[in-house]
Amino acid sequence: MDIESTQEHKYGVGELLGLARDRAVPVLRAVPDAALAAPTPCAEYDVKSLVNHLFHVVAEFQKLAAKGESDFSSTPDRVGAGADWRERFADEADRLVAAWSVPGAEEGAAGAWQMPARLVGSMALLDLTVHVWDLARATGQEYPVGGWAEPVVEQLAGTVAELAPTARKTGVFAEPVPVREGASPFERLLAQTGRDPYWAPVR
Repeated sequence: MDIESTQEHKYGVGELLGLARDRAVPVLRAVPDAALAAPTPCAEYDVKSLVNHLFHVVAEFQKLAAKGESDFSSTPDRVGAGADWRERFADEADRLVAAWSVPGAEEGAAGAWQMPARLVGSMALLDLTVHVWDLARATGQEYPVGGWAEPVVEQLAGTVAELAPTARKTGVFAEPVPVREGASPFERLLAQTGRDPYWAPVR
C-alpha cells in the first residue's frame, strides 16, 4: 500500500469522481438535441463534439485505472450512435467511478507516459468537472457549486498547477483568464485552465 498517498490525501480519486459524476449526469441528461450544434466555452468544440470528447475520456480513463493503455487517436461519435447516448454516458460514468475506486488504482504509474496514477485519475476528474461546466453554460443550465465541490476544487487546483506548464505549451490549456475581485475558488480554477468563468452564449 502507498502509505504516503493515504496520509496526504483525504479523498480518494474514486470518491472525488463520484462527486463530479453526480453533477455531470444530470447536466448531460438535460442537453437538448436542439443545442448539439451550439458553441461552448471551448472554442474548438460545439456541444456535440464536446459531449463526444467527454464520453471518450470517461471510457478511456477506465482503462488507465487498471494500468491498461488508452487510445485518444480518434474520438468515436457516440452521440450519433443512438438517441440513448445520455443513459450510455451515465453508465460509463458509473464505470469510471468504479474503476478508480478499486484498491490500488491510484497507486504507482499509469498510461504511456507512466505518470503518477493519482495525477492521471485527477485528469479525468478535471474533464468531468470543467467540461460539464462548459456544457451547462452552453445549454443554459446551472452548474451548482456547493460544499460538494470543495474537495474536488482543492484536488484540481493542484492538478492544474502541475499540468499547466506543459498543457499551455501544447495548447491543451490557454493562458489564464483574469477574474473579478472576490472570485470563488471554482472560478479561479476555470480561469487557470484558460476558461472565462463568466462566459455566456451570444443570444
